[in-house]
Amino acid sequence: MKKSSLIGIVVIAIAIAVIVSTSSSASSYVTFDEAYTLSENGKSGSIHVVGELKKNSGGQIVGVQPSSDMLTVEFILVDENQKEQKVFLNSPMPSDLLNSEKVVVIGGYKNDRFMADKVLLKCPSKYEETSL
Repeated sequence: MKKSSLIGIVVIAIAIAVIVSTSSSASSYVTFDEAYTLSENGKSGSIHVVGELKKNSGGQIVGVQPSSDMLTVEFILVDENQKEQKVFLNSPMPSDLLNSEKVVVIGGYKNDRFMADKVLLKCPSKYEETSL
């Protein structure tokens, strides 16, 4: 075999190893039911759930409860299957949480409670077109 062929095989093997190692850490969005099943089956990595904050019939957000010291917050998130789940975030409430169109919580279940490590927000006001 030529030296260039051996180098090519080594480069391809390294590329495959990188792809396999990064695909195991990739995560897709799941519902709360799927997240619970993953946690029950021993998934220790972060689980991503996307949803909207719960709103009353008048369209106002309900169920957001910051702690008295403002260092933690609980809120109710409704996933794509319309399942409501109380989410606990062990950090201060994100400033744009109440203005968010969609919310992604990253975490997992502990004792039948979704514990979020991180919250990602999609705020429509930042992306709306304005006329001048």
